[in-house]
Amino acid sequence: MKLSKNGTKAPEIVLEAAAAAADKKAGRIAILDVSQQLVITDYFLICNGNTERQVKTIAEEVERRLLKDRDLKAYRREGEREGRWVLLDYVDFVVHVFHQEDRDYYDLERLWSDAEVIEFRTQTEEEDEPTAAEAT
Repeated sequence: MKLSKNGTKAPEIVLEAAAAAADKKAGRIAILDVSQQLVITDYFLICNGNTERQVKTIAEEVERRLLKDRDLKAYRREGEREGRWVLLDYVDFVVHVFHQEDRDYYDLERLWSDAEVIEFRTQTEEEDEPTAAEAT
């Protein structure tokens, strides 16, 4: 497992955050390794909800899970009141939970298109993929 610049297990933890978001039906979960482009953080976790309430619920679940499982609390939290784009700053990684429309508008994946994409698949996606034996 690759450690972040300051020696933490950020890659492992950001995957846990992605799993927490997936448990609340977050859409289009993407993890970008921005460590080569930025000095302030190593990863962006980007996902979206379909309603303001779902955006808040996803962000709350990520916070709850990381606090419970890792005793890790966000250094900074922004945007919860509006429920359109909640940002959770864990220093080594930043979680962006967008409303679907705002995600399409800001298109962070395009802005950071030179960043390496870290694969994350939900359990449902893994179960839906046919095995090699079924494909032949």
